[in-house]
Amino acid sequence: MTNIDQFVSAFKAADKPQFSPETVKLDSVAVVTDLASPDADRFHDDVRRFLGASIAPQIRIILGEQFRDVDELLREIDKTPTDLICTHRNLHTQAPEHPYSLGAYVDVLTQVSTIPVLLLPNPHTTHDSDFAANNRDAVMAITGQLTGDHHLVSFAAKMTAPTGRLYLTHIEDKMTYDRYVETISRIPAIDTDVARTEILQALLKLPHDYIRSCRDVLHDTYASLSIEEIVTMGHHLADYKRLITEHNIDLLVLNTKDEDQLAMHGLAYPLVIELRSTPLLLL
Repeated sequence: MTNIDQFVSAFKAADKPQFSPETVKLDSVAVVTDLASPDADRFHDDVRRFLGASIAPQIRIILGEQFRDVDELLREIDKTPTDLICTHRNLHTQAPEHPYSLGAYVDVLTQVSTIPVLLLPNPHTTHDSDFAANNRDAVMAITGQLTGDHHLVSFAAKMTAPTGRLYLTHIEDKMTYDRYVETISRIPAIDTDVARTEILQALLKLPHDYIRSCRDVLHDTYASLSIEEIVTMGHHLADYKRLITEHNIDLLVLNTKDEDQLAMHGLAYPLVIELRSTPLLLL
């Protein structure tokens, strides 16, 4: 390595990513359900309890009889400025027959609408309102690349109870890392053992530094919020599911839009499909 290469590497290592908070406005909420009264009123009340007094002073309900297709639902939502859509899985779908799908309405809402979607357990298959009692005490923001995702972190902080715990989570894909090391092992000019250690350290250092900057900045606004760091190596889906269980997560916050495709973002889809009893904020 030349002296110039060493200088560039040292410079980049010192250039730590800094969190830049976004202003998150959640004043007006639309609750969408296919339930009939009084179940619809009960679901509306559950959403209000889950969000709490600090979020959404204005909550309106849109019943299934008010729309016949996705376009009508989108027009109904657009009648009033809306910051957040709250709905449940398998809207206008026979949920017991499709436990591993979201339904066409939710698919379109998460991909076409720019409004965040709070996706709640299906009330047709859930006989209690456990999610409403959890009060967002433990919220986890997850992504395959946490560093620089100011939008995700800002929403997750806003959705966490004032004295709750916010878990900022980055799990580096072990299979990808192993493939890099295997490739490097075939290049004689590179010391494989050194590369194996230093690449791992570099991969985990970036999110670690970013989370530290998140903690420093967020404490100015959310003084009582506990910000926890989870940065590790693993297999995304299995490890995220384990962490959600271990930390009794009340709400999961994740990105669902992909600039390169219409379908849901790669990591998000299997998590959204499988975590049927966990409330999810889909950005």
